[in-house]
Parts: sequence; structure tokens; C-alpha cells
Amino acid sequence: MNASPSHRPHPAEWTETQSLLPSAERDLPAGRHQFHKEQMMARIHEDLRTPSRTSATSPVAPVKRSNPFLRRTILLPAAAFALAGAVAGGLALTDGGAHGGTTALATGPALTTRIGVADAKGAPQLLERISLAAADTSEPTPRKGQYIYIASKVADTYIAVDGDNRSEAVSTELHSRQVWKSLDGRDGWLIEAGETGDEGITLQSDTPDSGAYNALAELPTDPDALLQRIYRASDAVRDPEVPRDQAAFVAIGDLLSESYPPAEVGAALYKAAAKIPGVVAVNDAVDATGRHGIAIARENPVAGERTEWIFDKKTLRFLGERIVVVKATADSPLKVGTVTHTSAITERAVVDATKQVPGQAS
Repeated sequence: MNASPSHRPHPAEWTETQSLLPSAERDLPAGRHQFHKEQMMARIHEDLRTPSRTSATSPVAPVKRSNPFLRRTILLPAAAFALAGAVAGGLALTDGGAHGGTTALATGPALTTRIGVADAKGAPQLLERISLAAADTSEPTPRKGQYIYIASKVADTYIAVDGDNRSEAVSTELHSRQVWKSLDGRDGWLIEAGETGDEGITLQSDTPDSGAYNALAELPTDPDALLQRIYRASDAVRDPEVPRDQAAFVAIGDLLSESYPPAEVGAALYKAAAKIPGVVAVNDAVDATGRHGIAIARENPVAGERTEWIFDKKTLRFLGERIVVVKATADSPLKVGTVTHTSAITERAVVDATKQVPGQAS
């Protein structure tokens, strides 16, 4: 087992022969990140409704889905970034779910990158430009009965441990993810390579999803009022070791990444982010498909990681996000430059039915 992961610029260069590893939230039991996301959004709306339940109605075993909301930067301290349990004959990450068990892993080299230069003074101006671009959009307003469709590419990096207690950084293969969600979040569909099978699984809830389009449309568009709600919501679910400002920054990013907020709400979220201390502009960042852009970012000094929202340099369109190790810490063996999570939004649209892709008749 090689203890020194090789360098890779970005996942776009990965080969098709690498095996998939579990997604970045596997250090919590299945479903817990969905629970925390719903709790946060419920608090934002000051509506303590019961968290919605996501279930697979197709004959597929329960899937531990990658959740774009409330990543471990809010939920877990750096020390809890799971070191895997051992499995005879190979590597494994412990499942952590109610049924116990483990998932065998292949050992893809760690994903690494060059770290862009941060500029604290440039962040307010850049966020103002991004906010204006978000407000000036021609994207259609969804109608009742339609679905939000989002396609993306995602990958993650882990520390895995073998049966001899030797560890190394390993990464998932860059893989595709497609999500359909109704406007109230009560139903939808998920197809994720290596996670759900080719046909995907249904997403169903007995109650409206407070992270869906209708709920986002009800958020205040005043940046100060919006930020206060986000602070209250993230305070309720964040790990105490995660700094409060970092938790709020990540929460805003999670609302922007795999969602379809109305233009005025998206613009307000960027203006709210500009009010969080420690936010910086980054001159160069690369999304999961290799697209270079500029970024808005914030470092979690406890974890030594920087969360970056990546935008097209010309249009300022949101491309994706990544989390990069920018400082070595005693709690983590990951090297500076390691990318622990990367994503790229490849398509975002309104469609008439689940499993319908843009341009295809329903």
C-alpha cells in the first residue's frame, strides 16, 4: 500500500477504470445529513415541522446518498473525518448505519490541486458583481406540477485504513449525479452512478421539503434578515468545534449548490455571504470537470480546509464548489492541496416530469 498519494490536477483527468468509493458524508449514518439539512431549513423558516423522510420505493437497497446540504464542515469537527475500519482482503470505510457492515474500497490516488491566491479586500466587490449577475437572469419560473432538474459531477477524498492499520488518502472516481425534485419537495427521483443503479430511486416525503423551490421562494430577500436566519439555523445543527461564521458560509453554499433559488433569493444569498467575516476572493479555482474560474471562499481554521464556490470568470455563473486542505492540522493526515470534495453543476433546468431531461418531451 503506497502511503504517498500521487498528484492529480483535477478529476477530469481520471480514468474510467478507477473504482467508486463512498461519498463524503459516509462518516454519518445513512440519512443523517438529510435530517440535519431539513432541520436547518425548518429553523430558517421558523417552522419546526417534522423532518421529511426520503425512501426508495424501487427494489433497491437503501442508498446512502451524497447530500449537497450541510456538509461535514458544519456537522463534524476535523477529527471526525472518518478513518476507515479494516476489512480482510482490502480497504474499507465503516458504514456507521443501523445495520453495521462495511463497504469495500479500491485505492484511487488522492485528488490534489494548486491552491489559488486569496484576497480578502476583493471579496465584497466580487460578491456584489455575482449578486447582480444572479439577479439579472432569464431562467424560467417553474409552474405547479413541474420539477427542478440538476445534473452534476462529484468526487471526494478520504483517509482509508487497511487491516495492518496503515493509512493513505484515496479518492472516488468522478461520477455523474442527476436529481429531479418537485417544487414542494414531496417527490422526485435520483440517479447517481455507483450509488442507485442505472434506473435510480424515487425520493418521497410525507411533508413539504423546506429546501425545495417553494420554501426557498419564501426566504427573505433582505440580506441582513436572511443572514440572521441562516446563523440561527446553522447554530442549531453545527458541531461546537466548527466556527459559527464558517457554518453560516457553508450553509449558504449548500443552498446554492444543488438547488434552484428564485433570482432575487440567490442575489440576496450572495449579499448575505459578503457580510460574513473571513470571506475572501480566490484568483483561480477548478471545478470537478476541470473548468477554471474565480472563487468566493472561506477557511475553517480548525479543520485547515477552505470551502470555495467557483464561478465563471466572464459570466459569473455558478460552476460548482470544492473543499481544499490549505493548512496541515494535527487532527488530519491529509496534505496541503488535497481536495476533499469537488462538484460541478453541468445542467440546471425546469422540466415537466421526473426522469425527463431538458429538451426531451415528457
